[in-house]
Amino acid sequence: MRKSTRTLLAAALVLGVAAGPALTPAFAASAFAPPAFATSPAAASPARPVSPDLSEVIAGLPRADATAALVRVGGTEGSWQGVSGVHDLTTGAPADPAARFRAGSVTKVFTAATVLQLTSERRIDLDRTARSYLPELIPGRYATVTVRQLLNHTHGIPAPETAVGDTVEEWYAHRFDVHDPEAMVRSATAKPREFRPGTKQHYLNIGYTIAGLIVERVTGDSYEHQVERRILRPLGLRDTYLPGEAAGLVGPYNHGYQTMRLDDGTTGLRDVSEWGVTDGWAAGDLVSTTADLERFTRALFAGRVVRGPILEEMFTLPKVADLKSGDPAAYSAGLSMKKLGGREVWGKTGGRWGYNAAIASTRDGARTLVYSVNSTDAKGQDMNPTALNLMVAAYGLPD
Repeated sequence: MRKSTRTLLAAALVLGVAAGPALTPAFAASAFAPPAFATSPAAASPARPVSPDLSEVIAGLPRADATAALVRVGGTEGSWQGVSGVHDLTTGAPADPAARFRAGSVTKVFTAATVLQLTSERRIDLDRTARSYLPELIPGRYATVTVRQLLNHTHGIPAPETAVGDTVEEWYAHRFDVHDPEAMVRSATAKPREFRPGTKQHYLNIGYTIAGLIVERVTGDSYEHQVERRILRPLGLRDTYLPGEAAGLVGPYNHGYQTMRLDDGTTGLRDVSEWGVTDGWAAGDLVSTTADLERFTRALFAGRVVRGPILEEMFTLPKVADLKSGDPAAYSAGLSMKKLGGREVWGKTGGRWGYNAAIASTRDGARTLVYSVNSTDAKGQDMNPTALNLMVAAYGLPD
């Protein structure tokens, strides 16, 4: 795929992975039969053919960029499920289609939905300032930042200092460090603001860390329990959980690997399945499955998670420019939007070491996509090639 296409799509969706070294041995891949989508006559614009075929995109795993992939496509236009790759590189056993994985920033959709539910209950006001909820934590220089600006990344608060070192090897050595949400907020808000709140957009985790703390303040309950009570339990998402300080994955999972320098001085793949996620917390610590995320996506877009007019917050882009690119804002409250194959596609991607994930849908739910890709550089500068090709295969090229 041309680099310009990859850059365009990756800029609109949260980033994925660059390719790593060749893998040996080359384990056999498996995939379900290819999809046969029917164009929905009710669609606002006709769907483009799914090309390249989804089964072809994930065939041949493990490859340099990924060791496994789990994919589910659904909606009124048709459905398809596929799995490819291996459970782990040591045994070469086939990838488990029901495996749990780290969903990364897909967590933000759950956090935004929780805040919007509380907004519907008049326990949170999107136009009130974050400082009015957390006066002891938010300093005067950020006194005007509103809850809405936290959710749509227009708050101007910079990222906190959480990483120890500058290389993946140094970060790996500190993978079990525990990060306190309030300490992260203090670290971020001690810095000068990036811009006047509400004037630009800069995608960062810190707004959702503060939003999680606001949820706790107004409910007198933990963020984790509120998400469980409001979303996980009502939807029956039994394989989805928020891990807290636990660095390992509970239940079945396909191992995640990261390209880095190994103990013998060579560069290769290290198993990074166990890696703490407290630096992400309400912005990126969710663990789930493709089946659970597909169920959540259908319910969200059908208005069964966030009900009534307040749902429009998730489909409203602020009329500002991106801080770095100058392009129009692409992030709403919890979601992002990109025009693919002639249609608006809304969704969210996420990346943790060893794992890339995404949920996506057309606004009418005609075509949904959920994937987990066990990426070998899930924090790379470019979107993972397998993940990118899955998005293009499901919806078409960027307009």
